[in-house]
Amino acid sequence: MNKLTLPLLTSLCLAISTATLAATDDAAITRGEYLARAGDCMACHTAKGGKPYAGGLGLETPIGTVYATNISPDPVHGIGGYTLAEFDQAVRHGIRKDGSTLYPAMPYPSYAKVTDQDIADLYAYFMKGVQPVVEANRDSDIPWPMNMRWPLAFWRWTFAQQVTTESGNTPDPQLERGRYLVNGLGHCGSCHTPRGIGMQEKSLSDSDGDHFLAGGAPLEGWVAKNLRGDLHDGLGSWSTGELAQFLKTGRTERTAVFGSMTDVIQHSMQHLTDSDRLAIARYLKSLPAKVAQAPASATTSTTAAQLANMDTSVAGARTYIDNCMACHRSDGRGYAEVFPALAGNSVVNGQDATSLIHIVLAGGYLPGNQHAPTGYGMPDFAWRLSDQEVADVVSFIRKGWSNQGGAVTENDVAKQRRTLTKN
Repeated sequence: MNKLTLPLLTSLCLAISTATLAATDDAAITRGEYLARAGDCMACHTAKGGKPYAGGLGLETPIGTVYATNISPDPVHGIGGYTLAEFDQAVRHGIRKDGSTLYPAMPYPSYAKVTDQDIADLYAYFMKGVQPVVEANRDSDIPWPMNMRWPLAFWRWTFAQQVTTESGNTPDPQLERGRYLVNGLGHCGSCHTPRGIGMQEKSLSDSDGDHFLAGGAPLEGWVAKNLRGDLHDGLGSWSTGELAQFLKTGRTERTAVFGSMTDVIQHSMQHLTDSDRLAIARYLKSLPAKVAQAPASATTSTTAAQLANMDTSVAGARTYIDNCMACHRSDGRGYAEVFPALAGNSVVNGQDATSLIHIVLAGGYLPGNQHAPTGYGMPDFAWRLSDQEVADVVSFIRKGWSNQGGAVTENDVAKQRRTLTKN
């Protein structure tokens, strides 16, 4: 070996090592970006019209409004000064860099199930794949003394589970992948699981009781629906393929996304792989019903015939004919992937009619996405219909076509109208 050979070999090894490290970093950043999509980080940590991950979005809670923080890599206002260990403490343990506890609006009880590798990839993405944004964080609107953070540590000790990667007892990799995404990164239980007196999720996994994903309480004018196998108000009548399609496009032959779930489809689910969406659908379909229910009898309903004959003898029928029937039809089936069906709709049949009242009053919009580019809208009727007229038409829909939803009162509508006016 001559005198020039060793320096040349050393330079070559360094070049190869640098290229390998860069490729490894790029792969971690790419994986981290996908995981951030799966965790729907964008929806909460980006204000309307704001820059990505700069925070500022108001998140309503029963005790006041919490504003999402800046999680861009800005070293002053964001998380640019976090080490991997400190990032992990915040995401999976709910502990900020200064040692205080995060509000549980951050779903760290669910993120506790995320693997070490996925945390490392998320960290790589947020540190190297996200643009830093100089945007100061906003204090919560929670009044004193409930805005004090030190009691949150007791909440965390009591209700947040230990960091552990959950696995089921099935040998099916696809089903276990769905379990991991739903219970961990997807944090579906944060909205779709009822909460206890301490505002904790009553169940954190399917092995933790049948409250898990059985439907949430009204929040911001919407109710997160039952995702268990219940026939009328859950996913019992959905096929696995139909559910996977809904996660991809936000629409199926009989339903369409609305409300807060719209952001989940737009920011998260449409960007996942078909394999992961199918895994989520399979896992959700594996959850048994919370309450055993018999199928509705399709032969006992006379609603379609009454509407076709312009029979307005039932309260709410005239309002439905004048305002709803052109899109949702006399048979309540709507138009596939355009205007959702009302007959047999699990939201219509839910115990809480808040979402249905909300959409009648405020209208809604089904946005297009990369898989279904055309958007459709429903006008608001708050200006046109009185509280009693809204109550009558919502009650009519919830009882028509063999639906089994309960009646809605004028006071129910007035309460929702006040909420919408305040917001």
